[in-house]
Amino acid sequence: MVAFSANAVDVAVTGDAQAVYSTAQGNQSATEASNGRGIGVDTDLYFTAKGELDNGWNITVFTAMDTEQSNTATSGGLNSSSQLTIGMGSMGTVQFNDVSGSAANGIDDVLPKVYEEAWDGTSHTSQFHTFGSATQSGSVDYRTPSVEMMGATMSATYTYDPNGGVGAPGAGSVGADAGSGSAVTVKASMEGFTLGLGHEETDGAGNGDSGVKHATGYVLYSYGPVSVGYQKFEVNANNNDGTKGTAAVGQDTTGDGYAVSYAVNDALSVSYSRIEEKRSFTAADTTEVATKMSAVQAAYTMGGMTLGASLYSTDNPGYQDATKYEETEISVSFAF
Repeated sequence: MVAFSANAVDVAVTGDAQAVYSTAQGNQSATEASNGRGIGVDTDLYFTAKGELDNGWNITVFTAMDTEQSNTATSGGLNSSSQLTIGMGSMGTVQFNDVSGSAANGIDDVLPKVYEEAWDGTSHTSQFHTFGSATQSGSVDYRTPSVEMMGATMSATYTYDPNGGVGAPGAGSVGADAGSGSAVTVKASMEGFTLGLGHEETDGAGNGDSGVKHATGYVLYSYGPVSVGYQKFEVNANNNDGTKGTAAVGQDTTGDGYAVSYAVNDALSVSYSRIEEKRSFTAADTTEVATKMSAVQAAYTMGGMTLGASLYSTDNPGYQDATKYEETEISVSFAF
């Protein structure tokens, strides 16, 4: 057990609220409820406490409460994010991720946007943003301080999760029977460019397989009001008996995405993003079908209020050939 006592603590409470009108239309199979419309509200409260120890280290406790989750079927309860961070100055940072917040999960999708990700408005179960998902909760990060090298600013992180893919146990309790997971990320920035790589894997112990491996890499560039990005990913599925591609073992998935955003002025911004995914063949399915997701978005900010709109489109959702899904969202959000 490790306990800390800070000399002085600063506490802040912030929040946001969003009302969204959405419509959806698709020509998928009749068993999928892909058509409809509705109005939803999402409200969040954020609690942050910061303190400094006698040795100069900084302790930060953060908790995000999704107050709307109690009225939905969303799992996870009200606590949607919770971390304990220990800043050790030149020695780097250690962060305990109780619920989400790991360094690896922070680069699952870094493409520029002004509203939401392209996979946010689709019926397709996207694999593009799964990097870091196995080590995001019940894990611990070590984050190096940024260093200057050959004109570039560089940093790296290492994440360890003793129960990969499983939520954190209560303090003083043991976790479920699951394999451990680990992830590594590196990043370098120079003259508007940012390059990053990440690798994550679980050992599968207790699950009867050899684990899953995730990899991602990205390049971002910003110049004035314009930001562009490209990201590629790979998911190497479980393979415990040489029969990869079966329903019990899983299938490999690869893909990439690109996006561009433009700040028209201090208030109005627009963006476009596109993602493509392909999965490996199986004995029963030897036809390669690519799923393509795109989003055209705009956001207008007036003080603490933002008006947002997004037009989502998905070709071949669920790797079903000659199908389409479209969704439109219009929202108003407030930050306080």
